[in-house]
Amino acid sequence: MVNHKIICGDSKEILKRFKNESIDLVVTSPPYDNLRDYNGYSFDFKNIARELYRIIKIGGICVWIVGDQTIDSNETGTSFKQVLYFKEIGFKLYDSMIYEKNNFSNPSINRYHQIFEYMFILTKNYPKTFNPLLDKKNRYAGESSWGKNTVRQKDGSLKEIPKHIIREYGMRNNIWKYNVGKGYSTTDEDAFLHPAIFPEKLANDHIRSWSNEDDIILDPFVGSGTTLIECERLNRNSIGVDISKKYCELSYKRLLKEVNQIKFGRDKSIIERMGF
Repeated sequence: MVNHKIICGDSKEILKRFKNESIDLVVTSPPYDNLRDYNGYSFDFKNIARELYRIIKIGGICVWIVGDQTIDSNETGTSFKQVLYFKEIGFKLYDSMIYEKNNFSNPSINRYHQIFEYMFILTKNYPKTFNPLLDKKNRYAGESSWGKNTVRQKDGSLKEIPKHIIREYGMRNNIWKYNVGKGYSTTDEDAFLHPAIFPEKLANDHIRSWSNEDDIILDPFVGSGTTLIECERLNRNSIGVDISKKYCELSYKRLLKEVNQIKFGRDKSIIERMGF
């Protein structure tokens, strides 16, 4: 039975309580660039970034999902500033992935419609876990590989290797497209009480890709609780942190729909502070 914990408080302070190298995977989307009203709260990016680096295990992953606001015809570039800071403090930028949406929130008049966000895959050293999603249908499935297959040896010579039969499905690309909005991101209408949810499938895909059962997954801006819900479905332990009591309560309510009884661990004071 997996464990889940929701902590109401500022991630900058809450993460200081975590032990060094105690988290296997972070999947989160911070409240960037004031693109959504977040009850007046803001977040201290640099301090939180440093804490994330400290608490993520060697080989652990941080999936950082962000976009940029356009102000006076000028994109802020906040996403790039953040990822460069992550690299500065020790993270490796393992991959720059794209989260593509099937539609746009606001139509553009003098530029192309904006339909994507970045998904930066940050790691401490080389990833200890990668479970590739094999769901891209191969056009030539069942046929033999073409031409002569060779591998370059240390001395520069080429060694021929046997041909293989092309599988029905191959590994997907690093641009992931999802249908978004009511009935698509989730079927749970309570989730839309939060202004900026990401699709359940997106969280599920990252959790499956970068972690294994019983791993500990963190979302330091848990919002509507999507990451925690997908952890329950995939048998991962999870911790969600949010500065807003309103959203902690929303996450708790949604998670309860997935499990009959939630084990929060020893810190009963967390539940009391949240009013549960």
